[in-house]
Order: sequence, then structure tokens, then C-alpha cells
Amino acid sequence: MSATPRRILQKLQQRKENNSLRTLSQPSEGVDFYANDYLGFSKNEKIYQRSLDFLEEHQLQQNNSTGSRLISGNFKIHEAIEAQIAAFHHSENAILFNSGYDANVGFFSSIPQRGDVVFYDELIHASIRDGLQMGLAKSYKFKHNDLEDLQAKIEKLTTSGEIYVVTESIFSMDGDHPDLPALVKFCNEKNIFLVVDEAHALGVFGERGEGLLQHLNLHHKVFARIVTFGKGLGAHGAAILGSETLKEFIINFTRSFIYTTAIAPHSVATISSAYQELAHTSALKKLQQNIAYFQQQIENLALKDVFIASDSAIQSCIIPGNEQVKAIAEKLQQQHYLVKPILSPTVAKGEERLRFCLHSYNLKQEIFSVLQCLKHEL
Repeated sequence: MSATPRRILQKLQQRKENNSLRTLSQPSEGVDFYANDYLGFSKNEKIYQRSLDFLEEHQLQQNNSTGSRLISGNFKIHEAIEAQIAAFHHSENAILFNSGYDANVGFFSSIPQRGDVVFYDELIHASIRDGLQMGLAKSYKFKHNDLEDLQAKIEKLTTSGEIYVVTESIFSMDGDHPDLPALVKFCNEKNIFLVVDEAHALGVFGERGEGLLQHLNLHHKVFARIVTFGKGLGAHGAAILGSETLKEFIINFTRSFIYTTAIAPHSVATISSAYQELAHTSALKKLQQNIAYFQQQIENLALKDVFIASDSAIQSCIIPGNEQVKAIAEKLQQQHYLVKPILSPTVAKGEERLRFCLHSYNLKQEIFSVLQCLKHEL
């Protein structure tokens, strides 16, 4: 076996010294406060069975799609499900991707052109940052959820190109959201193209879990939305929502769409089945009740000051220092509460936290008990 490059060893050693080395582990037994499966759809038997029935009905009992959408992998069900997704989200069109990461990397590496400028929230997801680094447009960050800072930076800008702004409707680590009505109004007045990642809002907000933009009736005022299916829908894959022209451009120029095997038929069937379930599930109401109960209990237990304000399924308790937050997480896990620590450099140094993911299937007693345990450890 050849030797390992010196710089790789140095970087790994630095992670070990910072107590931030990532390792893989199998799911544990206990009360789930760490999975993104907000509605419990990943284990929903009706969704699973309906997906199998769908594949049999369409004679698609095969393991993959055999090629890219542009070669051999574009089946009728891909286009049918894209139409289903577009209709559900009141969008002109939708186009499927293999993951949210693929969708974001593809969009931001190909849509903004040379001479264009992209402004992104400083806490935006890594996949969007990676896409921007691969693209030709210039990009600048603005302070988290700070519309005044964004406005000031745009006013100083001189460009003949297009301006894009990208944010998340619900941020994955903080669980908070921007002032979307004000942001949409500003972008529309300035003819700025607004793009919103709704990964952690789908299946959480709206009467049918459509997402925060539809909940606020703002969906028709943004240039594009990214929805991902590995969280609230309990499935796999993602879609970009937008105009017919946007979809045509993606098919022609977005490399993470063009140069990859198309999403497999069984994944497509699961997405379709999950959307059908989302339209009438009682799990959405249960999730919203649990979010409200969690917020009530952190106030009752005088924990509000250590939590980031959030009305989403993501509730984050700030515990500075990798060593300290890992120690408290381990104590909660010993009590069979599955809560994961989020360490730097995933979040900024000093912003390490316990990230609680709430679900429709969490019991009120479980929520109360885990917060009591947290209170004791703090």
C-alpha cells in the first residue's frame, strides 16, 4: 500500500486535536430527536406499499434507470411525477435531481452567468456554497437574515449583469427563517432573482406541508425553489421548481443533471406516494403540536435563553465548545435520548449546539423528559 500524503495526515490530526473528527456510527436504540424524518414517512407502510403497487402497475420492476435522462433514463414516470410535484407546489414546472446536494450544486454552478452577482446568506447550506464556487458568477455573503445588510451591499454594487439572492426558508442548523415577505418585496422592486431552498420546510409548513413560501402565499413571486425529499417526505431526491425556460436551461447546461444516471424508478415511485400521503396526513398536525409543546416547555424550564428562536422542527441549544457539547450529548444518549451534537467547523466556533429534530411521532412525555435532562446537565 502506498504512503498517505503528509498534508492529509496533518489535517486529520488537527481534527483530532480539536475534538472535531467525524466518524460513522450505526443508528442507536432510543427516542429519536436527531433524524430529519419529521413526519415519520420513511417507515410509513402505506407509502411503501403504494410505491410497490405503482411500479407493478407501470411494469417497472427494475433496479435502476439504466442511464442519464438524456440517453436511456427518461421514463414516463419521471415526467408524470414532475408534473405532480409542479401541481402540488403551484409551479409552472419541476425537474428531478438525485439529491438536494446535486440540485443546489447544479443550479448555482450553471444558472448565474459570468458577469452576474449572487448574494447569499452567511449560513447558507454547504451545497449552495459549493455550487457557487464552481460557477462563473461573483458571489458575496450577507449577514444572517439581515435584510438591511443585504440592501446596503447591493446598493454599493455596480454591475451590468443580473443579481441573484439565495436564502433558505428554514435554516438547517438554526431552524429559523428570514423575513420572507420583506425579502420578496425588496427583490421584486429591484428586479432581483430570488432563489429559496425549502429543504426543511417541506412537510412542516402549510396546510398540506407545501412549504413556507406557499404557506405565506409568496411562491409565485420567486424565481426558483429547491425542494428535497430526504427530510419531510421520507424519500430520496430533490426537485427545482420554476418556469419552463428554467427547466429547458437546466436540461441543456446543468452538469449534475446531464452527466449522471437518472433517479431510479423506485425512488420516483416513493416520491409520488409520499406526496399523495402528504396531501391528507394527520402527521402534519401532530408535528405542529409537538413544535408548539417543545417551545412551551423550554419557556417553562427557563431554557429559552440557550435556544435559538425557531418555530420549525429544528430546535438548537447553543453549548459552546466541541468538548462540552459532546459531553452533554453523550449524557443524553446514555438516557436513550438520541440527540446529536453539531460541532465546529460545521458551525462557527463558539456556536456549537445540540440540534433537536422534532417529529410527529415524538410523545409529549418524551419531549418533557429530554428537556428536563438537558436542564439538569446545563
